[in-house]
Amino acid sequence: MKIKFLLIASAFLSVTACKTPLNIAKVSPEKNISLSKDLPEAQNFKDFIEPYKQEVEGKMNTKISHTAVDLNKQGDNSNLGNLLADYTFEGADDWAKKNGVPAGVDAAVINVGGIRSSIGAGDILTKHVYEVMPFENEVVIVKMKGSDLQGLFDYYLKTQKNNPVSHLYIETDNDKVIKGLVKGKEVIETQDYYIATSDYLALGGDNMAFFGKGELISTGLRLRDLFLDKFKANPEITAPKDIRLNFKNKKNRTDG
Repeated sequence: MKIKFLLIASAFLSVTACKTPLNIAKVSPEKNISLSKDLPEAQNFKDFIEPYKQEVEGKMNTKISHTAVDLNKQGDNSNLGNLLADYTFEGADDWAKKNGVPAGVDAAVINVGGIRSSIGAGDILTKHVYEVMPFENEVVIVKMKGSDLQGLFDYYLKTQKNNPVSHLYIETDNDKVIKGLVKGKEVIETQDYYIATSDYLALGGDNMAFFGKGELISTGLRLRDLFLDKFKANPEITAPKDIRLNFKNKKNRTDG
């Protein structure tokens, strides 16, 4: 009986609900509050973050080195590009010798697009390195057969792009690789070579697909931390001036 009553009550409510007119709540516009630089600061919040702000600014404005010349990334053999490529080589080489690669690394390749700023002549501050390298890229070593290094040389032939290198010499003329040297020597096809680069490039970034033929070795080193350590270790920077990329009859191709 109780169940029957509940069913009848439920049916009644359903019918009456269908006949009940829809009531629309009254909507009234409220005053908008605009956000602008003229809004007063929350003093409590400002007081809370001020010590941390001063600490960060103090670290960012700390002098770590000095350069007598502007360090920039323009040109096929830019002084900043070559310097950072050398630092990448040195950091990876040191790590490799301590971690099962007695002969160390053979060369280094980085990308000019990853260098986001230049460093003017004068004191080099911590913040300058953060501006140059704002990314959290890791140093990776790629173990490759000499025969697969032809892909690296062909990449530079095709793009004629000023991606910095260290311990490499690449010379092209028109549509040919005239010379490709590692540590000043011709490549031996059957030999293993260890190339230091970033995780971004090792995974094919900037169209560097040739790294896909190699074996990736993670170092755990952060490029920016490595650069910071290198600048600190060199109170006066000597900018590299040697020729590493020699594109004869360059056609200004950068379509990696």
